[in-house]
Parts: sequence; C-alpha cells; structure tokens
Amino acid sequence: MAFTDWYIEGNSFGNCNCGYACPCQFEEIPTHGNCRGFEVLEVTEGHFGDTDLSGTKAALLYAWPGPIFEGGGEMQVIVDSAATEAQRTALQRVFQGEETEEMATHWYVFRAMCDTLHDTLYLPIDLAMDIDARTAKVSVGDVLKSTGRPIQAPHGGGEHRVRIDIPGGIEFTIAEVGSASTRADTAINLDLIDSYGQWHTLKHGPSGVAQG
Repeated sequence: MAFTDWYIEGNSFGNCNCGYACPCQFEEIPTHGNCRGFEVLEVTEGHFGDTDLSGTKAALLYAWPGPIFEGGGEMQVIVDSAATEAQRTALQRVFQGEETEEMATHWYVFRAMCDTLHDTLYLPIDLAMDIDARTAKVSVGDVLKSTGRPIQAPHGGGEHRVRIDIPGGIEFTIAEVGSASTRADTAINLDLIDSYGQWHTLKHGPSGVAQG
C-alpha cells in the first residue's frame, strides 16, 4: 500500500499517570492498572506531502481503562490554532495513525487500541521545554496546563537523571525521564501530580521511527 510521503521531527514532552519507571515501557501492567496521559510536540522539521509542517504544534490526550494492549480507550487530538487548514488536516491524520504502516508508530497503536475518537480541537498551544534539563511548561488554551521538572531523590542529593533506551522502539529510541503534573479539562480529563514525565526528540515517518 502506498502512503502519503510524510516526515515529522521535533521535541516532545509527555506525562502519564504511571510512576517514574513507567511499566508500559517495559511491557508490564501500568502502575495503577489503567493509563491516562497526554503528549505535546513542536515540529522543527516536517512535511505531509507538499504541506510544510515546520513550526507547527499538536497535542494528544489519551485514556484506557486498563493496559493499552487491552484496548477500549479514547483519544483526542489538539492542533495549534495557528496552523493552516492543510497543516491541521495533516497533523490530525498523522496523530490519528493514518498514512502509517501497521503498528509502525505509537500513534498507530494508540488509535488501534481506542474505541472512541473525540473531535479534534484547535486551540493555542504554548510550549517551552528543555530536554537535557528535563523541564517543560505547557499551556493549551484554557483546557490544559502541564509542567515538568527533574526527579528529586527522596533522600536528598539534588536532581536525579535517568533515561530509557529502547532500540527499535515505536515512539523513541532514547527518552529522558522526570516528574510531571498535568490538569486537563477536555473530553478526556487529567489530574496528574508528580507522575511519569518523558522528554525526547521524535522522528517519525510512515514506516516508524527514523534512525539517525
């Protein structure tokens, strides 16, 4: 099957309700048995067919009643209102796992495991992040606010740095891990406090994570 030629590269930040060592990354049951969270991406380089996606931003909210692989979830895409109509359409299709080889990206998997796809929202997305410093501040209209910071060891000693390395992963190969908190009031509500935070440079195309 021929897919639209697309590529997206940019810095991504996310927060879910799991503990700092997110079990999903290790093929285990989520910390609380279910999965709720969001991710946001600022595209530094990208296109969808002839549509330039550089400088665009989008977010994805998701929730499953159990582990992701059991399905029955819901998801909602939010595209920055500054995007053009063509950019909006492109980002929505990519974030919803379209124009992608089967199981090649986490977006494809998320969509396959969701029974409910809520209407896409178009809202201003303000995002500032530093991957190496594990910091982030996100505001999406008046419906979502999120912050990220380095993990602080309970016994003191300052910031703790840890990374997850997944060769052949469908979302990233290396991600920085920290602490994040998120409040969201959309079709999917979030109230996350000091739970799993994730920072990484995302590189996706129709065949999955681009290497190099």
